[in-house]
Amino acid sequence: MSILQENISLKPYNTFGVAASSTFFAEVFNEADLKGLLSMAIVKEQQMLVLGGGSNLLFTRDFDGLVIKVSIPGISFVDAGDDVIVTAGAGVVWNDFVNYCVGNGFAGVENLSLIPGTVGASPIQNIGAYGVELKDVFYSCVAYEITTGNHQVFEFDDCKFGYRDSVFKNELKGRYIITAVSFKLSRKAKINTQYGAIQAELLNRNIDQPTIADVSSVVAAIRVSKLPDPSTIGNAGSFFKNPVIEKSLFDEVIEKFPDVVHYPAPNDKIKLAAGWLIEQCGFKGKVVGNTGTWKNQALVLVNHGAATGQEVYAFSEEIIKTVYIKFGIMLEREVNIL
Repeated sequence: MSILQENISLKPYNTFGVAASSTFFAEVFNEADLKGLLSMAIVKEQQMLVLGGGSNLLFTRDFDGLVIKVSIPGISFVDAGDDVIVTAGAGVVWNDFVNYCVGNGFAGVENLSLIPGTVGASPIQNIGAYGVELKDVFYSCVAYEITTGNHQVFEFDDCKFGYRDSVFKNELKGRYIITAVSFKLSRKAKINTQYGAIQAELLNRNIDQPTIADVSSVVAAIRVSKLPDPSTIGNAGSFFKNPVIEKSLFDEVIEKFPDVVHYPAPNDKIKLAAGWLIEQCGFKGKVVGNTGTWKNQALVLVNHGAATGQEVYAFSEEIIKTVYIKFGIMLEREVNIL
């Protein structure tokens, strides 16, 4: 049974490493823990925040309520012809899950290597990188409704996945706690090396017929070269979404800025590289007080040691305004703000 704690520092539970505290805190390691916690009278009176790895979150204040740290472990799989249904507990570290799948020859998540966070958060955010999104491999997830404790299975269509978006960030926000996620992977790999620098790095390694292990290794190396380690310097990875814009607006942008980095997006729209836009505004590696952008990737905001959440947020506001003035494009934060 999880133990309800009071007045707990949340600094160890967010990768930005900013100071904040919660009125109550509990860590759950199985579904029985969660059901028991949700049945407590004092818990029913609290607003709740569910944490996985705390890697997509910025605290700008203390949390007046209950923080639930989901640490449910375990990975299992069942064969389904050439496909494999792999199920992982919500508390499994995402990269540990990827390594398990790659090590067992289960293809589909290798391009998502080294993304921070836990399995339970992956469908909420519809995480994605290097041409692959969570929705491409999602099968189902199990969740508990906070107010009733009822168990519910969400299948693909129930989740309403969008770009870094899902039903859990919209109409069902704050209503459910995911305890396990199942993925439909394959024993027959369809290698995807077309996005970003994957192909170039494979060629650099003299690999012309890559395996999923090769792709995973290359993606991890690219991420390490660009992104800071949260254990060394506080950050939440990509702070902003890559903007997806109408072609008419894109035509205006590319006329003024012919080098703009862009990719095709669904429905005849264009996705722009937010990091490029921010870099063009002179923010790459910029330090403002205790915060700033990472020296190798302008898309990442960092904590140089003593930044407050308010300080990081104010800096992100400055970036949004500057990019809008220069390009006429409004950036949207990918990180959740509290």
